[in-house]
Amino acid sequence: MEIEGTILRGREFEPIEGRVVAEDGEITAIEEASVESDAVVIPAFVNAHTHIGDSIAKEAGGGLTLEELVAPPDGLKHRLLRKADQSELVAAMRRSLAYMQATGTATTIEFREGGVDGVDAIRAAADGLRIDPVVLGRETIDAMEAADGYGASGANDDRFGRERTATRAADKLFGIHAGEVDSSDINPALDLDPDFLVHMVHPEPLHLERLQDNEIPVVICPRSNLVTDVGLPPVDELAERTTLALGTDNVMTNSPSMFREMEFAAKLFDLSATEVLRMATVRGADIAGLNCGLIEPGRAAKLLVLDGDSDNLAGARDVVRSVVRRAGSSDVERVLL
Repeated sequence: MEIEGTILRGREFEPIEGRVVAEDGEITAIEEASVESDAVVIPAFVNAHTHIGDSIAKEAGGGLTLEELVAPPDGLKHRLLRKADQSELVAAMRRSLAYMQATGTATTIEFREGGVDGVDAIRAAADGLRIDPVVLGRETIDAMEAADGYGASGANDDRFGRERTATRAADKLFGIHAGEVDSSDINPALDLDPDFLVHMVHPEPLHLERLQDNEIPVVICPRSNLVTDVGLPPVDELAERTTLALGTDNVMTNSPSMFREMEFAAKLFDLSATEVLRMATVRGADIAGLNCGLIEPGRAAKLLVLDGDSDNLAGARDVVRSVVRRAGSSDVERVLL
């Protein structure tokens, strides 16, 4: 397989004219050459944090606090999930996954409610699709064993010591929400030595030092934080101390569009377009230990091809900046997963 156009190569996303050569799902070469294609070829996205189970309840709960919306066990989300038929849940999740696939997302790191049944449900939802979610079970150790790891709600909900020990013994991924509403759950979350944290809207100086000392990456979800009115993470301070990735969080409150999340982050924070594109691709891949998220030999050939001559992207003077700040689903030409 050969894909021609302007290729955003490597971790710096250097724009080069030429072609990507792939065999058996792996990039084997990137050839610089004069080509006629207007396509822009970028790595497919890695959405580093989602809850897609609440795809059955988009825009439910307007005006509720974060706790009223999603706090276990009786937040609105959890009540709706308990009432929903399993086939309804699977169908709704499948539609969200199909949307993510169509808009260039190769994988998502999904915090999956519902124990083993919840893990089985998302596996069923993804069956036959090309998007391949990294599923972190919740609520029980059995769910972790059935999944790719454990996704904890937050250290104010439970201690999660047993779950962390079991996940480490299984050599699987462990993530936990921290610092979303306030700082009270950050130190207990850090004490668990997680593979990554989610949100970190309210870190204090000690927490920033611990992040840096332990090299723990953070997934930020700024659109979600805005909707739930918890504030916004101190991205400058976090970026100085650790690596950041992007997630879209609950489908209940936000579309799972990495285009929208990139544009929002790029315009809200003092981050370069290159850094934001890393956060939407290779940073999530690094967290999950995946061999995608970059265009370079040896990486999986999971690619997103944009129409550089679309009405939206034609005339772009800075390709990376244009991809991050203005590209959208209408510019997608092909998704190769």
